[in-house]
Amino acid sequence: MTPNTQSSEMEQSKAQASSGRGEKVLIVDDEASIRRILETRFKMLGYDIATAADGDEALDIFGKFSPDIVILDIMMPKMDGYGVTKEIRKQNEVPIIILTALGDVAERITGLELGADDYVVKPFSPKELEARVKAILKRTYNKNGGGSNKENNNLIVVGNLKIDKSKRQVFKKNERVRLTGMEFSLLELLVSNSGRPFSRSEILQHVWSYPPDHRIDTRVVDVHISRLRAKLENDISNPELILTARGIGYMFQKID
Repeated sequence: MTPNTQSSEMEQSKAQASSGRGEKVLIVDDEASIRRILETRFKMLGYDIATAADGDEALDIFGKFSPDIVILDIMMPKMDGYGVTKEIRKQNEVPIIILTALGDVAERITGLELGADDYVVKPFSPKELEARVKAILKRTYNKNGGGSNKENNNLIVVGNLKIDKSKRQVFKKNERVRLTGMEFSLLELLVSNSGRPFSRSEILQHVWSYPPDHRIDTRVVDVHISRLRAKLENDISNPELILTARGIGYMFQKID
């Protein structure tokens, strides 16, 4: 967070205040100044806000508030962000953005592996965090998303896998597979363009709405691909649905 830039960015946020549509945002951070700044900014954008100062309080408020997205610090007292993510993912697929000051990329990736949708590294620009929240909410709750121009193509069947794009649901052997909103959006992109390879940067642009020149660890994509394979493939070591396009990125097997 860079407090010196707060004033100018707040002015920009005022111009965007109509963009919020009452979605509920839970902000969890043990630093009161960060909670206060983010609460003020997100309220200006039209979001309904709740805050928590530690992991235990976060879980208590989560059950009562039913947020549409969680902004979650990693290093906190009582229960850290990893523990909170684990507990939330036992029962709910709500989007989670983790905030971390950790310098080790491997530790940041741990949050993604546990089920977080994205991460922002401290110190961060509030404007960037607002953009991440907006993009994830749009993708997660967009019932009319998808990259296919084909008509009557909302239900896709591949082997024992059924993908219902209109309901954003996936079934494997007629059993519902729980996917986070971003996992489904990633799957939807690949399935809707089966046989076409996407680079990691292209995937970040299409699914996470990162600008082309945004420098981010593309392992965000790798972790989500691994999570999808673990849920959908019969043999993770030999994937047949979500394929690696060597030298490029990833693709879904060609659907005839």
